[in-house]
Amino acid sequence: MKVGYHTDDCTYRLPEKRRTTAWLRDVASAEGYTLDQVNYIFCSARRLLEMNRQFLGHDYYTDVITFDYSDRRGTRTVAGDIFIDVETVADNARLYSATRLDEMRRVVVHGLLHLCGQRDKTPRTNAQMHRKEDKYLKFWK
Repeated sequence: MKVGYHTDDCTYRLPEKRRTTAWLRDVASAEGYTLDQVNYIFCSARRLLEMNRQFLGHDYYTDVITFDYSDRRGTRTVAGDIFIDVETVADNARLYSATRLDEMRRVVVHGLLHLCGQRDKTPRTNAQMHRKEDKYLKFWK
């Protein structure tokens, strides 16, 4: 199991990486999975917008894009690359009256939940995603 933290077109540094990795391991375990190689790539809004256009055909800003390489059926491991737009996360923190770090943790766990198979495209699955985010953010405290 390895979790990597990288940057692309920004200088963001996530604090408490070891603790975050342990937390993510616990989240994956609670969802019935183990972590394989998971990379978090923190990037600019411009970079994630380019990716959203190129890979998803969407012409709008988003806070996270997850590329899933998991083997959920065979080994029940999760793997993937999770790109996070640090500028949009900061904007959302202001919008939702959260600290930047709390909002970043929400997006970090959101990406992992996608790797664990959680979807968020319908009202029902979106509500379920938010409940899980809230649940696992309590694990951090």
